[in-house]
Amino acid sequence: MKRRNFISLALAFFPITFFAQIKRNIIMRTDKGFKIKAGEARFGKHYKMKGVTSNTLDIKISGADTDGDLAVFEQSGLTPKGGPPLHIHPFQDEWFYVIEGEYLFQVGEDKHQMQSGDTIFLPRNVQHAFVQLTEKGKMIVSYLPAGKMEAFFKVTDAWSSPPTAEEIAKVFQDHDMKVVGPPLKAE
Repeated sequence: MKRRNFISLALAFFPITFFAQIKRNIIMRTDKGFKIKAGEARFGKHYKMKGVTSNTLDIKISGADTDGDLAVFEQSGLTPKGGPPLHIHPFQDEWFYVIEGEYLFQVGEDKHQMQSGDTIFLPRNVQHAFVQLTEKGKMIVSYLPAGKMEAFFKVTDAWSSPPTAEEIAKVFQDHDMKVVGPPLKAE
């Protein structure tokens, strides 16, 4: 390719990539604050995590609001003595803030009793799970970056029959998580 043609071609693509980036930032990151009322979800949809737990998750801050940097959910715990399988998020850090109830968390090999007002941080690439110890519970959970968690909760909400362990592992894998063990047992 002649030098003149290469330079012309490169200059032609510059506006396209520049405006594509601007468009992406405009569409993918909100520049306006918003309020989500108690008991409501960001887009009006309450996700039921069927097959893994019976918990309900409400998006409070969407990955679409933050260009994928952060997602925040309110999780209503409706699964006494239940929780997700031991799993790993290779690309996301996660933290929980307990609003109501008691939980047992495993992070790596360490176990932590959690109650109202407690916060726990789960670093990426570290296996973790939790089990709800009380009849009801409520937590705020955040994912940094947002990853595919909203899509994950949408899939589990759509299940119409109990999934097999293989189906659960596949859905975790499809959403950048890896199941590495069974759910945690209440002690």
